[in-house]
Amino acid sequence: MTAELIELSEVIGQIYDAAIDPLLWKQALAGICAFVGGQSAVLFWHDAATEHSQALHMFNENEHFTRLYFEKYLPLNPMFPAAAFIAAGVVASSDDIMPRHELVETRFYKEWIEPQGIADALSVNLEKGLTRASMINVRTAAVATPEMRQRMALLAPHLQRAVAIGQLFDQHKAVEQALTATLNHIEAVVLLVAADGTIAYANEPAKTMLAKGDQLQMAGNVLRAVAAETDRALREIILSAAKGDASLGVRGVAVPLSGSEKDRWFAHVLPLTSGNRRQTGLANHAVAAIFVRQTVVDSPPPLETLASLHKLTASEVRVLDAVLRVSSVKAIANMLGLSQATIKTHLHNLFRKTGTRRQSDLVKLVAGMGPGSDADLDDAS
Repeated sequence: MTAELIELSEVIGQIYDAAIDPLLWKQALAGICAFVGGQSAVLFWHDAATEHSQALHMFNENEHFTRLYFEKYLPLNPMFPAAAFIAAGVVASSDDIMPRHELVETRFYKEWIEPQGIADALSVNLEKGLTRASMINVRTAAVATPEMRQRMALLAPHLQRAVAIGQLFDQHKAVEQALTATLNHIEAVVLLVAADGTIAYANEPAKTMLAKGDQLQMAGNVLRAVAAETDRALREIILSAAKGDASLGVRGVAVPLSGSEKDRWFAHVLPLTSGNRRQTGLANHAVAAIFVRQTVVDSPPPLETLASLHKLTASEVRVLDAVLRVSSVKAIANMLGLSQATIKTHLHNLFRKTGTRRQSDLVKLVAGMGPGSDADLDDAS
């Protein structure tokens, strides 16, 4: 293996260790920064509907500016809500969300980004709901290069799986307990398997799924997928898990169990032969833990749909979002920290792109009512 693949494998191992033990996220974020070329990183969630956000785990963040962000600058962040619209798993830089010449003119840049020496940031939406997204943000001291993007893209699917697996434990208050002591209290399907697929442990939901036999089944105590191609892929990945993170991590560890676009099942395979997970594997004579999750594809929220349909910029999305909250141009300007002239410019662009004439039309359009004729909100002209 090349030095780069060894480094990648080590970082992936740190990510999956943190999925089981959240106290290790700081170490994992440090490894991510070193691999990608970042100076600091934060794992957080943001709710566009309530404009609330919370930093879950951080590495090398400036405590003073972090506190200022949540106390003062969160509503002034021009990247939202547009940043939350990017598809899950896609790596985006600051320039992908809004043009740099617009960003540098904002209060947020002048008072929060620039003083910290942040030149760029690479972000990935790890999980998306209708209004909420969990994200990772890696800040850099120089403009992100294609190589940095590529390295971040290699980590993105593993970060997504780690967050999904971690949530299973966090939801059941099990983050500080041993893995094997919590499996029966998790509603998701969890199995521990040996290298040949022999089932060493199955929690109650797993037994129910195996009994139904729709996606997974048991043949003589050996785990098998119902679909032939899926079964071959699953067996190969379990064999790779026996060799540790270096073999499995760089190949990916998610196996789709069903092909329906609206109702998909995935098996996430986590090696138990490396890092802090090794003790669990030895105790159960297992090489891998398999978490089975159902993913239902949700329709995007109206604001995101409208932004995509009419090719709105991040600044226009931000103004449109403000229109849904307050009515006057002055109030919008105060909320976003922009001049009234700038707000009017964005509003006129919104009217032109959406074929509307008034702010009330925009509100109705987002609500799915279509443009109306009554002007019950302030006109921007």
